[in-house]
Amino acid sequence: MRSAIVLGAGMAGMGTALHLQQRGWSVVLVDRGEPGRETSYGNAGIIQSEAVEPYAMPRDRATLWAIATGRSNDVHYELRHLPRHLGPLLRYWWHSSPRRHAAASRAYATLIAQAAPEHAALIEAAGTADLVRRTGFRILHRGQRAMDAAAADAERLGARHGLRVRTLSPAELAAAEPALKQAGAGAIHWEDPWSVRDPGALVSAYAALFVRRGGTLLRGEADSLAPTRRGWSVRSADGTVEAEAGVVALGPWSPAALRRFGYRIAMVEKRGYHRHWRSARTLEAPLLDAENGYVLAPMAAGLRVTTGAELASPEAATGPVQLARAEAAARDLLDLGAPRENAPWSGIRPCMPDMLPVVGPAPRHRGLWFQFGHGHQGFTLGPASGRLLAEAMSGETPFVPEAPFGPARLAAA
Repeated sequence: MRSAIVLGAGMAGMGTALHLQQRGWSVVLVDRGEPGRETSYGNAGIIQSEAVEPYAMPRDRATLWAIATGRSNDVHYELRHLPRHLGPLLRYWWHSSPRRHAAASRAYATLIAQAAPEHAALIEAAGTADLVRRTGFRILHRGQRAMDAAAADAERLGARHGLRVRTLSPAELAAAEPALKQAGAGAIHWEDPWSVRDPGALVSAYAALFVRRGGTLLRGEADSLAPTRRGWSVRSADGTVEAEAGVVALGPWSPAALRRFGYRIAMVEKRGYHRHWRSARTLEAPLLDAENGYVLAPMAAGLRVTTGAELASPEAATGPVQLARAEAAARDLLDLGAPRENAPWSGIRPCMPDMLPVVGPAPRHRGLWFQFGHGHQGFTLGPASGRLLAEAMSGETPFVPEAPFGPARLAAA
């Protein structure tokens, strides 16, 4: 029986482990903590079938100036932390040119189209349908000009990719979401996305499914990964584990884990925040306030307010400037009530400069495989990219073209 160690029990690692299992592999899943407690826990809980084009770096002067001067809540930074981000950001800028972004979007769309079907199979097997809402995802615009531009773009994407989308007038949005105190200029309602009321619980349920199917979950540290004559080994709390293949699915910690093997991987590390609120009236579907750069997501723990991107050092103290701005803007839309947590959650999103996840074999190490860099879409894409990797590891024909996601591209990125 073929064997694998998967490092990282977030959604990407979990999707990989489950798909390898289905192909007859013996799999050990290793993490320093409980499954789904890091980046996979802290998102807005949306399985985003509508996000067929990855988020490119803005290139118009007005948007860049708003970010540079701190007037935009989409991105927050401190000058002292920018030097560590400069190289990856310049590559991100280069890949965001219209031609390169269009090429990335063509590849990205093939994978994200498989996200909901791959989740659906796991949701059924794990018995977690009660965690999932199929009410879509809405994007509110406060100004009419922005609303008109968004409606035209949504119509373009919907027609090109066969996505269900509606443009809601302020009255229609108010009727759909009675908790709102105002409806701005209306909203774009993407009808195909699903939302999850507890993202961490969904990953935990997938982990329980993995164990029921014979998988092994262990506590261990990624820095113990080492090549052996047979393949790869990792030290765990239960002793050293060895397998013929090793998979690095460590999200934002992947580049550090691979540096020991000579890989220098540029990654845009974006810190994000969330906090739950005890709102007496909640929303029927997640809502993005486009002007203010945050999402309101109804969760089991309360109404979750999630932020955009903060460019900081991993060691820097958290400073939830964006969250404070988001919460102030959210109070214009509905009554938040009191916060459930005194201190917000924070975590890092691993974004590749070319906006595509890294899925495939390590260029210079036999039996080592990469599965990371999903940006803001790791929760959405984990099972689909996990299937793509498991197919490659098993010698199968990939269900989507694999070349755009392969690690070999990093040398030229």
